[in-house]
Amino acid sequence: MDDCFQPAPLADPLGEVLHMLRLTGTLYCRATMTAPWGIVLPRLVDSMIFVIVTAGRCIAEMDDESVPLSAGTMVLLPHGDSFKLLSETGAHAEPLFDLPVEKISERYELMTHGGGGEMTRAMAGVVQFDSVAGQRLLSVLPRVIRIEGWDESLGDWVRSTLGLISREASSLRPGGEIVMTRLADILVIQGVRTWLDSAPESEQGWLAALRDPQLGRALVAIHRYPQTDWTLAQLAAQAGMSRSAFSARFSARLGQSAMAYLGQWRLHLARARLMETTDPLATVARAAGYRSEAAFSRAFRQYFGKPPGATRRSVAA
Repeated sequence: MDDCFQPAPLADPLGEVLHMLRLTGTLYCRATMTAPWGIVLPRLVDSMIFVIVTAGRCIAEMDDESVPLSAGTMVLLPHGDSFKLLSETGAHAEPLFDLPVEKISERYELMTHGGGGEMTRAMAGVVQFDSVAGQRLLSVLPRVIRIEGWDESLGDWVRSTLGLISREASSLRPGGEIVMTRLADILVIQGVRTWLDSAPESEQGWLAALRDPQLGRALVAIHRYPQTDWTLAQLAAQAGMSRSAFSARFSARLGQSAMAYLGQWRLHLARARLMETTDPLATVARAAGYRSEAAFSRAFRQYFGKPPGATRRSVAA
């Protein structure tokens, strides 16, 4: 195999996956609420909801759980589940989309709500991970991630970022919308990273495999160069393991063979490209590592239950 297919030395394969994430913001809102107040956020399919409290305090309720949120706290709902934000337990809550807002742009709005008492400010947003890596990551995240008191090892930048968001939110200067959305995106990814560093669930399955010093290198090779005509022996060499040891550890960690993982990764990349571009089917097939359009179409239909052309037509419709 050519030297160009040798991944560069990498101490953090999980970090590389996070770097691959393409975060797309669909809506951002700066909210100023005065007690008593309450908001019901609806379930949003295929979306992540986040709320960063920048001033004051509030309560988040989901199912039967009530969680206090203070200034500087972030709550992430990776799967877009419905929840309530309240000034206090028992406060009357209005559906989010019934509340009046001031539209600043297509994706940014201002909201003022409440009865005139104690004030709470928050930055809220709805985002999506468009990349294949993002979709795989979302599948293993919990329903709720709450971060309060960021790890001191992160230094002062998180608190500074929250401060910048708060200042931009209080006085919308030229370019403020762009600044706020970019900062919020960074904090969302950092929130996910913080959870990954501390959650027991991150020591299992795909996440654990990414952290594995040897399996991680093979996964990075697949992610970087999915079009390469990989063999099991070549992937084992990337991991610095014998073929049998690599195969056994990969299957034990991920619940599938390395070649099955490679095939699924390629097909998901191809599906994303079909949905996002007008590239010819032959081009999509080659980029996904298939030597012929026919072989690609067969594999695609077998995995997704419909041919590539139908996937593209469904998006156009």
